[in-house]
Order: sequence, then C-alpha cells, then structure tokens
Amino acid sequence: MPLLRILPRSKATSLLKRRNMKLAEAIAVVEPILEAVHRHGDKALLEYARRFDNFDRRSPRIAPKECEAAAKQLTPQFVKAVKMASANIRNFAKLQIPKAASIELAPGHRAGYIIRPLDTVAAYIPSGRYPLPSTLLMTALPAQVAGVPNICVTSPRFVPEIFGTAHLLGVKNTFLLGGAHAIAAFAFGTKTVPKADRIVGPGNIYVAAAKKLLAGDVGIDFVAGPTEILMIAAKGNPKWIAGDMLAQAEHDTDAAAILLTTSATLAEAVALEVDRQLETLPTSAVARVAIRRNSAILLVDSLEEACELSNRFAPEHLSIPSSNLLKHLKHAGGIFIGDYSPEAAGDYASGPNHVLPTSGAARLRGGLSAADYVKVITTQSLTRGALAALAPSITTLARAEGLEAHARSVEARLD
Repeated sequence: MPLLRILPRSKATSLLKRRNMKLAEAIAVVEPILEAVHRHGDKALLEYARRFDNFDRRSPRIAPKECEAAAKQLTPQFVKAVKMASANIRNFAKLQIPKAASIELAPGHRAGYIIRPLDTVAAYIPSGRYPLPSTLLMTALPAQVAGVPNICVTSPRFVPEIFGTAHLLGVKNTFLLGGAHAIAAFAFGTKTVPKADRIVGPGNIYVAAAKKLLAGDVGIDFVAGPTEILMIAAKGNPKWIAGDMLAQAEHDTDAAAILLTTSATLAEAVALEVDRQLETLPTSAVARVAIRRNSAILLVDSLEEACELSNRFAPEHLSIPSSNLLKHLKHAGGIFIGDYSPEAAGDYASGPNHVLPTSGAARLRGGLSAADYVKVITTQSLTRGALAALAPSITTLARAEGLEAHARSVEARLD
C-alpha cells in the first residue's frame, strides 16, 4: 500500500485542517530568554549563544574579512548560480517598490505620499539541518533594492555558503547568532547588535515564538509555521508531481504536501511514484515522515472545487496547471503556473520571494516584498481657500467627537 494516502472528497475538512504549532509551549520557553536579553544585553546574549549554539567567540559580529575568506571557498558554479538568481530577484523586487505620488483633490488642496526606506533591518538565515543561502538572497536583495542603509544578516552557524554569499552581495553587518536570543537582540538592540526596525526570515518554532512576542517592539514579516504545498491537477506527469511533493516534504517532518485531483488514475500513479522516489532520496528520513503524517491526495469532482478548497486552506505554495484557474483563486502565498514552474524554481532563482506566509496567513498577505522595507509617508498641503472649504466639515466632525481644540485650530486660521 502506498505511503501517500488517497482520500475521498468527504475527508477534505480533516485533511485541510492544520495542526496547532504548539506555539504556547515555545512561548513559555522563550519568554525568559527575551527578558534576559532585554535586561542584560550582550552578557545574556552570549550566555545563550554558548548554551544553544556552541558559540566560542568573543563577539557575535563577523568581520568582513571572514566573509571575504568564506567567499573564496565558494565554487565557481555556486558563484554563478548566485549571480543569476540575484539578477532575477533584484529585477522582480524593483517592481514592488511603490512610487511617490501626489494629487490635487480640490483647488489648493493637494495630498500625496513619499517613500522612505527603513533605517535598519535584520535577516535571519537558518543554518540548522539545511543551511539556506537562498534565504539570504531573498531577504537582503529586496532590502538593497528598497535602499535600506543598514542591512544585518544573522545565522547560528558559520556556513561558507551563507557568509560568503553575504560578501558577494556586499552585506557588511553579519552576525553569528541564532534562536530566540538573536531575535531579542535585534528587537531591543545591545552594545554589539543594532536595534532593527524589522526582522525578516524563517526559523524554528522558538524563532517564530520570539517574533510573535516581540512584534510590538519590532516589525516582523510574519510568524512562520511548517512549510506546505498544495497542488491542483486533472492530468500531468506523475514523476514531476511526486517530485514537487517530495521537494516540500524534505524540508521538515512537519511539512505538508497535498494534491487535489479529479483523476483517480493520476492519484494512484503519483502515490506509487512517491514511494519509488523515496527509495533513492537522500532526505527520505525526513520526507517519509512528512508524507505519512501530514500529506495526502484528495479526489475532487472538478478543478473549480479544488480552487474552492485551496481558498479555504490558503496555502503557502500553490501549484496549478494553467493561468485559467487564477480567476477562481483568492488566497495563496505564491502561485506556480504550468508544468515547467516547479516550486523549487521559486525557492532559488526565478525572482519572486520565497519567504511566504504559512499556516493560513496567506488569507491576510502575500510573501515578503521589497515594499516591506519601505514606509509610505503621506503628505498634504492646503491653501487658505482650501482650508476654508473644508472648515465646516472639519469643525462639525471635531465637535461631534468632543474635540473642541481641533475645531478652534482651524477657525483661528480663518478669523
């Protein structure tokens, strides 16, 4: 019997119901860590780094010469891959920066907005089971495009592919820190670590818990849960579909890969192909658990029904056979269209960001964007005549709210 379950439509609700992330348990663990770093700064930060990360340095700051040395260890193929991916990520990010604008709403009454980058951002780059230099590209490059002057990168292990890539990108502020204590350091600032305006990038459940708790003290992208892909297909190549599902499953034992299909024949072929590919997959120990525990194929009556179920799930990654289905879709972190648009392309080199909302957060927002690194600041300019035209509305509303000084501040200008 195949490891990947094939379920009827009646099981949709139970299949698409997400498991709780057990954030409450993680929050209880990280709360004292955050408080200690807040109170004691570098002293507490280094104590936790030594305890959790085997940290053995005097300072968590990585010297630029170390990153330069790491870059020299990178293979020419790796450097070439970084350059190609970087060009696409930069060009796509440029599309996402809002443009300053202004409009005359009435004679003498002009309103608009200007765009300004954040001063300091921190990008958290995982380097546990899988070091992710691709996440460095996805977090630092949009910040550079946005014009952020102080870009910080932190990761718990010194991996040449991460810190060497930081050198290739020209990122100077790099740190050897991970976990909740790293998030706390950038949220509050210490003598060594600058306070960030926004912290971005995925991490484990303790990183997620820390970001959730500190969201009022620092901007964050979102609280990331286990990664997930939902695929919709009526036909297709079983080998490709199985490969895409396993590409997601190998991330983590909590990852989920779900296929919605109208074809029982395709479902059976994909399930068999998943078993076949697991036999030779180096990451099968992780992927096998994710496939058995969290993944399945769901038989549906139509592709429109599949889109309806997808909207209910609001997946991080959504794979669809053609753009014809876009009109039915409302909620997804990122959409991959057609046979030759695998999710792996988006993870690395096709341009759009791979830092995407999980756990249903795609109902609220899309993925990390260059726009997350800027502020849209409104402006307004009124002549005396324009203010006089607005005065009856302003004073009436102000007095209805009991705010007399508001009304008088306008009338004083018109006496």
